[in-house]
Amino acid sequence: MLTLDHHPTGRHFLQIPGPSPVPDRILRAMSLPTIDHRGPEFGALGLQVIAGLQQIFKTRHPVAIYPASGTGAWEAALVNTLSPGDAVLMFETGHFATLWQKMALKLGLAPEFLSVPGTDAETGLPNGWRHGVRADLIEQRLRADAGHAIKAVCVVHNETSTGVTSDIAAVRRAIDAAGHPALLLVDTISGLASADYRHDDWGVDVTVSGSQKGLMLPPGISFNALSPRALEASKGATLPRSFWAWDEIVEMNKTGYWPYTPSTNLLYALHESLAMLQAEGLDQVFARHRRWAAGVRAAVRAWGLPIQCADPALHSPVLTGVITPPGVDADALRKLIHQRFDLSLGTGLGKVKGRMFRIGHLGDSNDLTLLATLAGCEMGLKLAGVPLQGSGVQAAMAHFADTPACG
Repeated sequence: MLTLDHHPTGRHFLQIPGPSPVPDRILRAMSLPTIDHRGPEFGALGLQVIAGLQQIFKTRHPVAIYPASGTGAWEAALVNTLSPGDAVLMFETGHFATLWQKMALKLGLAPEFLSVPGTDAETGLPNGWRHGVRADLIEQRLRADAGHAIKAVCVVHNETSTGVTSDIAAVRRAIDAAGHPALLLVDTISGLASADYRHDDWGVDVTVSGSQKGLMLPPGISFNALSPRALEASKGATLPRSFWAWDEIVEMNKTGYWPYTPSTNLLYALHESLAMLQAEGLDQVFARHRRWAAGVRAAVRAWGLPIQCADPALHSPVLTGVITPPGVDADALRKLIHQRFDLSLGTGLGKVKGRMFRIGHLGDSNDLTLLATLAGCEMGLKLAGVPLQGSGVQAAMAHFADTPACG
């Protein structure tokens, strides 16, 4: 029986799509003594992490930092920009888009949920959970909204439950083509610092993200990157808000402080994470993730198993969803792999629960980490009696050998 003091030899392979493994360098930064969050040293730290985040979000505008999970930043995005009963257009791409939609309902908004219609012939799964955001459907719906009742469009950039990365610039073009004033709210909780993201260039009004994915931190801090339009909308929004309110945060952030006690030691960790990302360079970080993702997908194709994301152009650099054959319980397979090889894989969520597992390939990883992960998956699939067409490990090895790391 496992207990909290059970520690197998070697390092646990945490290959879920987040929380991602925390580098030792960041763990050491977190262990620094806690300082006065009203003192001068903290003010300097606050200014540095805000400026660093602006570089990661690629924005010149404010970034609000909350001592909360990404769910809190979802709520902050909605309550600061909208009023009770407001119509919101959302797009179903998986479990997390669905949870954001459910939150909108609970807050008293009127979300309309678009989705790619139909069922996938290959797998029997909903098409909406194998494809990305359809900007043409958003444009079509907004053109029909002649009275501009829809106040915001909410989409997920990198859908963690399915491994689909949607084209956010196309969504902005669709809103503009429709001549519609709706705000654009985007969740890039799992995309930030792993996949290219451009808050200002893509015309996003509120970007939501969190600490535990590409930033390589423990869970516990989350973010809203803001546009001037979003800040202006917040002046007239009437959904209740106090802790989440932007006005006091943005004002106090100008001097590096917060209107409440912030997560001091997690901000130490964020400072270290930003230094690591800036030293490597974001273009190199993105290229590294794309290369890992291609290697993992080569393995899945060699096994002869379907990849959850059905559109190769939208394959996520952060994770790969693997669909198991009919009759094979993906959760039982994950349990077997964890027990035998001390390897954690992501579970299927919502409408794909039990039908797929997710391999995370983000953050503090390398070629050998992923080869070991794929070896654990391959051995587990064989032990579960899943017929494989070939060796995914060999396919990934060939990819990594033939595709040198950038830099």
